[in-house]
Amino acid sequence: MSAAQTVITGELLIDGAWRAGTAGAMRAFDPVRGEEVGPAFGMATIDDARDAARAAAAAFPAFRALEPAARAAFLRSIADGLDEARDALVERALVETGLPEARLVGEVARTSGQMRLFADVLDRGTAEGIRIDPALPDRAPAPRLDIRQRKVPLGPVVVFGASNFPFAFSNGGGDTAAALAAGCPVIVKAHQAHPGVAELVSRVIERAMREHGLPGGVYQSLLGSGRDVGTALVKDARVKAVGFTGSRSGGLALVRAAQDRPEPIPVYAEMSSINPVFVLPSAADGTLGEGFVGSLTLGAGQFCTNPGLVFVPRDPAGDAFVDAAVAAVRRAVGQPMLTRGIHDAFQSGCQRLATVATEIARGTRGPGPCAPAPRLFEAHLEQFLARPELSEEVFGAAALLVRYDDAERLPEVASRLEGQLTATIHVDPEAEDAAVAARLATELELRVGRILVGGWPTGVEVGHAMVHGGPFPSTSDGRSTSVGSLAIERFLRPVAYQSFPAALLPRSLRDGTALPRLVDGQPLV
Repeated sequence: MSAAQTVITGELLIDGAWRAGTAGAMRAFDPVRGEEVGPAFGMATIDDARDAARAAAAAFPAFRALEPAARAAFLRSIADGLDEARDALVERALVETGLPEARLVGEVARTSGQMRLFADVLDRGTAEGIRIDPALPDRAPAPRLDIRQRKVPLGPVVVFGASNFPFAFSNGGGDTAAALAAGCPVIVKAHQAHPGVAELVSRVIERAMREHGLPGGVYQSLLGSGRDVGTALVKDARVKAVGFTGSRSGGLALVRAAQDRPEPIPVYAEMSSINPVFVLPSAADGTLGEGFVGSLTLGAGQFCTNPGLVFVPRDPAGDAFVDAAVAAVRRAVGQPMLTRGIHDAFQSGCQRLATVATEIARGTRGPGPCAPAPRLFEAHLEQFLARPELSEEVFGAAALLVRYDDAERLPEVASRLEGQLTATIHVDPEAEDAAVAARLATELELRVGRILVGGWPTGVEVGHAMVHGGPFPSTSDGRSTSVGSLAIERFLRPVAYQSFPAALLPRSLRDGTALPRLVDGQPLV
């Protein structure tokens, strides 16, 4: 990234041009020092939102008409730009997030890797999902007409950046990559927790657009009020889908706005999850307890896959797990949380837990105003089942241990949980309670998007088989994923072409095209 491109101006990117926001101004917040940092960032107006939607709609016909190879090349240019700008991106993110440098370096690599993953999907030709039922004119009692199907992009997409992932779930993150791969222009409502990072990433993408001669409306970035600018974008008739990562209240507000439109649109909102962990008697020990706390406190607990609820047997092996977890929490030092608001919400959530559960361990508060002490609470299973508030998410390094007497009850307990992103089972597969684990996994299929046996849920692999989603309220639509190549499906819809002359068919549906397809239900490559 050149010196000119590392200069942060605090401007908005609309239709290929940088402009000043006029609806007030804000500054980024350094959660380590507890102070604001410059420059001032101008906030977008509702008119800016309308301009962005207009530009995205104008760019859509040309962008959707691009050959997949051209879109793949565009995504790879973005990926290369992110890698080249890594040092500048990480330097600014250190100031705005307080996250460790190694974590941020890895997140930049993950973000560029996502772009390349979707470029590979485009190169393989699988995104269009081609299906062909050839004509059967001699079929009795009635002939079959020639019917061909492919998937087409929905149209302009609004993406709301996440607070806890300044790269991987924000301006150049997974939803942006998937929508661009699908052929959908993207308008990002950048998160105010890291506005400088949002601008630097946007400058990388804007440069890639210019290199490939793309319309300015293909990618745009606004900073502004979620209630005003964000809602205006969702309600704009030119917008056809929304991607969101954040709080349940924020996600549901967007869902309501999208459903109240004359033409409702899909909102893919990732909202809340406590990611239950089921420790069966055959697996409980002290080592496992230490591993749990390592996952709990990773990144100050600011992961959507943070293990916030753990079921532990009330027996000597379970006691060893709890003792080790208590000791590890007491040794832990709080890390900076991303914003004052997130810090305050964490403290309020812990206060709520303390009124209905027993606090059994507390770590040490870290330096600065936003580094609360990790905390651990305990309740008995009957108490947990009787108090629904014990299953509410506390975003941060706090968890509830639920002690149980009979593992046979765990499948029924799982059936009473809300939808989750993940659930984890720890079991010895050779032990007698493996049969319980099998029943538990069957129940969890109805409750979560990803089930783990062993390990911890705070690592999300970016690949083809990953699911980062789950039933409501972990997401607003549990039929999709925000991580992995399947995410492109969010921004496509199927269209059937019946009795089309070959000359009128889209090129990918014509005979002799070397793309993967189903012909009469049989795969043909």
